[in-house]
Amino acid sequence: MAAKIDFNCDMGESFGTYKLGFDEEVVKHITSANVACGWHAGDPIWMRHTVQLAEKQGVAVGAHPSFPDLMGFGRRNMAVDPSEAKDYVIYQIGALQAFTKGKKLQHVKPHGAMYNMAANDEKLARAICEAVLEVDPTMILVVLAGTPWVEVAQKMGVRVAKEAFADRALNPDGTLVSRSKPGSVIHDTKEVVARSLQMVTQGKAKAITGQEIPVRADTLCLHGDTPGAVEMAAALKKELEAAGVKVAPMGTFL
Repeated sequence: MAAKIDFNCDMGESFGTYKLGFDEEVVKHITSANVACGWHAGDPIWMRHTVQLAEKQGVAVGAHPSFPDLMGFGRRNMAVDPSEAKDYVIYQIGALQAFTKGKKLQHVKPHGAMYNMAANDEKLARAICEAVLEVDPTMILVVLAGTPWVEVAQKMGVRVAKEAFADRALNPDGTLVSRSKPGSVIHDTKEVVARSLQMVTQGKAKAITGQEIPVRADTLCLHGDTPGAVEMAAALKKELEAAGVKVAPMGTFL
């Protein structure tokens, strides 16, 4: 299976005086950072700080846009017209892009409800794709592996990175188990590493029902605010490399 994999993490999700996540340590082990753009978390100060943190470590930077839902951390579904969603994404990409040294981003990965809804909502998926193409068609769009969104983006000519999650349980159809359900987030480091290795090297994973399902991924996500995230990130990168997998930014091989 995959001889190369990108290792990404959602970062910059602090706000004002409120600190969230272990960015300063996790960034040492990843290859791509998805930086919050202020709509579900983050603010201009944290955006600049996180971009600089990533650039200092040689980690590729991408935008992590969301629905305008700061109070709900972007995890609540919203009824938004596709044209509005497109503008939301363009706005947030532009804001983050301005903080980078080269005024350019490697990728875009929608957050939370926007990401999950677009996985099976063609109109929303197309709107997000249009936003990426309009701002910079060389950017990569990160989408959930195995969902209709992958085909929608590819048909539109968008550079796509298919994503799997190291620390999230899967439904039999490949979608993420809702965070409202027990066992949706995996906290055991050994389990996170084992399931990640299976996805990356064998192209399959065990769903929450126990059945094995196919998973074809270009990038693997670990949430930086999960307890034990630093230890998980270090162990995961070490074991991936030990298995002969090259861990590198998605932009270098997609």
